Amino acid sequence: MAIKELKEALILLRRMPLLWTTGIVGGFLAASLFLTLNFYGTFFAGRLLIISGLVLLIFTTGMLTLIRDNEGDLRALLAGGTRYYFRILLPQVVIGSVVILFFILLMVTFSFFGISDISIVTALTFGFMIPTIIVTFFYDTAAIFEDRHVFDSIKHSIQLVFTHMNEVIIFLFVYAVIIAGIFFLSIIVWSFILSIFLYDKLKPMSLNETQLQTFTPDQFIALIGPGGIWITGVILFLALFLLLPVLYTYKACFYKKLANGTAKGTIITQQPTTGEYDSKGRWYKY
Repeated sequence: MAIKELKEALILLRRMPLLWTTGIVGGFLAASLFLTLNFYGTFFAGRLLIISGLVLLIFTTGMLTLIRDNEGDLRALLAGGTRYYFRILLPQVVIGSVVILFFILLMVTFSFFGISDISIVTALTFGFMIPTIIVTFFYDTAAIFEDRHVFDSIKHSIQLVFTHMNEVIIFLFVYAVIIAGIFFLSIIVWSFILSIFLYDKLKPMSLNETQLQTFTPDQFIALIGPGGIWITGVILFLALFLLLPVLYTYKACFYKKLANGTAKGTIITQQPTTGEYDSKGRWYKY
């Protein structure tokens, strides 16, 4: 089932080139964040990270509305991203708050019993966070494809995952393979280009095993210099350019098949082209 939806996603990306807009924006923001971090430090990078996440959310949300309607232009993408913006943002805040609250409760509980090992708390938090992300993974598609609100979209995602657990596991496996494949391909291309442009710097460098183990990321950034940082930024842009459209389109295609196979799931069909929305989001056709 999951492979069929992946093929549908790739066909959809070829038929609707506008879906790649999310990859362009996401790649540009990721590259800008990396360059800012290395050239201007964490102060500016931290603020840019928040802004980038809020901006990217408009395009990922708008992208899902185009997939739902099976058509649209840039104006429709931005309109959909704006209309459903808080439908997607608020569940993210809720899910993130639950994970943070779990971490705080663990810290308080462990300190009460005199246990101060932060690694145990971190491991347990990740053990809680990963299943939470899995069961709420389809909250955004539920909000857009079925016009569900904050808690209803989270609830429906949980129900859908538990109802179709085997299919979801296969989907997540393919999802992870896509991420790993693009990541390793990017690493190979990055290493190849870096070795060509920085051959004179890297050739005389020889490190023993001890030096390699103590070699820090800051030392590596200093070694490759500004040229290497720009090359890394370009590769990061290309990786996100491929990754985001493929992942979101694949997720949307898979969700449509799951929802269509569930009695309680109702995918919204495209609204009539002649009409307008009122202030409460209700559609009136002429």
